[in-house]
Amino acid sequence: MSAQPVHQPAPPPSPAAAAQLRERIRRHERAAHWLPAFERDWNHALETARQTFDLTPLHEAIREWAGRLDTAPTVAAFLAGGMDTSDGIPLEDVLGTRG
Repeated sequence: MSAQPVHQPAPPPSPAAAAQLRERIRRHERAAHWLPAFERDWNHALETARQTFDLTPLHEAIREWAGRLDTAPTVAAFLAGGMDTSDGIPLEDVLGTRG
């Protein structure tokens, strides 16, 4: 029996993933706010990848924005349900500051 790693890294996104994600954002109801934010994050990831010769920042940007889009309906339903969010933890405390 051979040893297998406990955690398998996520496979890299397809080469067309950023274009597909951009199209999903364009069709979203919050596109006016999210598209400029995605473009800013994507351009930052591109510049970092160019400087480091590492595609990881691009993959992370795609995964992060795909996660936002995938969870947006659940978040909207939560907020529409009148749930009390006053006891929540600031997102910056969980994810850290972006810089």
